[in-house]
This record gives sequence, structure tokens and C-alpha cells, in this order.
Amino acid sequence: MPNQSHALDLMFQALADPARRSMVDRLCKGPASVKELAEPLTMALPSVLQHLQMLEASGLVKSEKLGRVRTCRIEPSALRSAESWINERRIHWERSLDRLGEYLKANPEMPEVEE
Repeated sequence: MPNQSHALDLMFQALADPARRSMVDRLCKGPASVKELAEPLTMALPSVLQHLQMLEASGLVKSEKLGRVRTCRIEPSALRSAESWINERRIHWERSLDRLGEYLKANPEMPEVEE
């Protein structure tokens, strides 16, 4: 469990940056070269490479170099683990709110809260 927690920490840290989220969005459409990923961003290539390193460290992105071109691709299984973690929390809160709704229906004498 600690390894999974560390992996999720890295993933959410990687996704916290808008430039990295932009790269992930682009890679969800298909593989892209570093140059293609850098084009829409307003930053120097070394900065783009640092962002890509973070995405790779988090497991969200894999890359390979053929000749002078480094091609990146999304790693779907990493996104699935984040989705699973979020869904577990969503299900918990939906159940809690459902129980609260049932309680309030069963106890109509409860005073209403003014907003």
C-alpha cells in the first residue's frame, strides 16, 4: 500500500501543473514527439523536458528515442489507478449522502437550515 500511495502522490503532483495536463491531454489523442508537445507551450525546450521527466517519473508517460526523435505516449494503466482512487472516494460520499437523505426523509420534523 505505501508504494501505491507514493505512486498516486507522484501522479497527482504531475497532474497539478497546467502544462503537464496539457501534455497529457495531447498524448491521450496519440503518441507525439517532444517537439510536438512543446509547440503549444510558451516555454523553452529544457523546461518542456523537465515537465516530461516528471510525467515519466509519475508513470503517466512513457517515451522512447529513435535516432534524434523522442516519442512520448500515454500510459493508460496509470490513469486507471488515479480513476480508481477517485471513484472509491466518490462512491463513499454518494453512499453517505444517500444515508443522510434517507434520514432526513424519515425525520421530517428536522428544522430546515437557512442559506
